[in-house]
Amino acid sequence: MLPINKPQTGPIKVLIVDDSAVVRQILSRDLAKDPAIKIVGTAADPFIARDKIPELDPDVITLDVEMPRMDGITFLRALMKHHPKRVIVLSSLTPQGSRTALDALDAGAVDVMSKPDGMYSIENVAAELGRKIKAAMKATPRVRVESIAGQKAAPITTHAMSETTHKIFAIGASTGGVQALTEVITRFPANAPGTVIVQHMPGKFTASFAERLNKESHVEVKEARQGDRVIPGRVLIAPGDFHMILRRSGAEFYVDIVTGPEVHHQRPAVEVLFNSVAKYAGANAVGAILTGMGADGAVGLLNMRKAGARTVAQDQASCVVFGMPMEAIKLGAAEQIVPLDRVADTMLRMAGSPAARKSA
Repeated sequence: MLPINKPQTGPIKVLIVDDSAVVRQILSRDLAKDPAIKIVGTAADPFIARDKIPELDPDVITLDVEMPRMDGITFLRALMKHHPKRVIVLSSLTPQGSRTALDALDAGAVDVMSKPDGMYSIENVAAELGRKIKAAMKATPRVRVESIAGQKAAPITTHAMSETTHKIFAIGASTGGVQALTEVITRFPANAPGTVIVQHMPGKFTASFAERLNKESHVEVKEARQGDRVIPGRVLIAPGDFHMILRRSGAEFYVDIVTGPEVHHQRPAVEVLFNSVAKYAGANAVGAILTGMGADGAVGLLNMRKAGARTVAQDQASCVVFGMPMEAIKLGAAEQIVPLDRVADTMLRMAGSPAARKSA
């Protein structure tokens, strides 16, 4: 297996995998205009790509989904299992296709882009794809270990939930978050505290993601709607292109789903959610910041800790991108730093004990 985190000493080597000769030609031509990117090869299907990867050793692979002989998702799962690479899926994301794009993220893709319906606009995709290729170099691909088909992951045994009321879990994630959130949420018991989540994800994705996670979890998982109550055993995922704000009415928590400007270039933004949790839940909350690029949520997590909440950050070794957790750690926002497989247990334990009275 070739190393993922080798030092970058030259242009980013890119392999384009697409069954369309026109797409391969246009992307090769336009991406090559960027001196930071070098197209080392193209492939018309996954079998050709499989044979070229060991020789070309690309840093990033762009991958179509609908291809002859083998679909892109099947190839991606095999690739991530035997020869992990940074992969950006470039696909036509129709409403039905958004589920396929979610499959790609779940299988280990670093990012997903929408391919235009008409070839007339494929040139417009190249500039954005180039930016994503550069961003992908900060990622460390990790494939999710599948549980036995048909079985749910065992929840962590805890007695704290039955003894606690009005606790809130707030979680923020970005790149790599589909796998990370699945790892965390499927470990929650059925009576886990009400949970609010921001995952950087376009609007077409969040409903499908919530639906899938709901099937795999002991808690109820749903895309949040205006006025949804935050209650034990329920997980609310902020809908794409909307901010989610926690509110309190008497002894009950609920969410506002609102529009507004992007924060940290994101909508939904973790920062918006965390700041509202700090304001309305205070010491009754536990916050976690997971894998992701940028700094979204770092200040919000610090505000949560200052308000008395317990806080945790995912450690570098288990992150796909150690951006958001790193920024939170730099600010002193994280009370504990733990690997991904300990995040759920840590949050559940924190929910059953008062905040450490340390200066944030």
